Amino acid sequence: MTLWLVAYCMACVFGAAIVRGYSGFGFSLLAITSMSLALPPTEIIPSVFMMEVAASLGLLPSVWKDIHWRALALLWLGCLLGTPLGVWFLASVPVGPMKIALAVAVLAAVALMSSGYARKSMPSTAETLTTGGVAGMLNGAFGIVAPPAIIFFFGSPAGAAISRASLIAFFIGTDTMGLAFLAREGLVTLDSSYRFLLFLPPLLAGQWLGACSFKSTDPATFRLWVLRLLALLALLTGIQGFLSLTA
Repeated sequence: MTLWLVAYCMACVFGAAIVRGYSGFGFSLLAITSMSLALPPTEIIPSVFMMEVAASLGLLPSVWKDIHWRALALLWLGCLLGTPLGVWFLASVPVGPMKIALAVAVLAAVALMSSGYARKSMPSTAETLTTGGVAGMLNGAFGIVAPPAIIFFFGSPAGAAISRASLIAFFIGTDTMGLAFLAREGLVTLDSSYRFLLFLPPLLAGQWLGACSFKSTDPATFRLWVLRLLALLALLTGIQGFLSLTA
């Protein structure tokens, strides 16, 4: 990696980490989308998953008391069951149309929540397992696990602090699963570890800055910001799908 390439990637990581520290999600897709303009995804994704785990562990002590552990356990179980099916989809179904369909579904959910829709009670056990299963399928198919979990928490009465804390903890489990699958395919290498160590300082600095911003934010403002970010991530996913069709 040249000096300019290292500087560019560090800037990408720093920007994505600010978003992650503030909202509790969004790091992977923002970092992968921006860095893939300069590096192959196979060289980026393992390092990004390592950074996701490190980012979550760094924030975990400050959010521990707010985590909704029951919902989290069911989401993890569903994700574990759904990931192999997602890997099958990856091998059997074209990625482009599936990403476009995902983007449309997420944008529809954002529009629904923007209209003021919110559940008055937490989802049932079956609904929570199903959400985790869908997240697992998306993780296995394209390494995108966030949208179902984000919609699950921010469409519920859990509140901003509990939603953010639970998402932070959720990604520790899902990214660890992702790393295990990547390692099985031989994609986690010594170079992946070098990149992780190289990008760790901007990751920690950006995350600290984002977390400090969250402490003073209003819950209504935070919800609006989350919906806008979720829409942006959906658009990026849709663009990736269209580009894969034209490649």
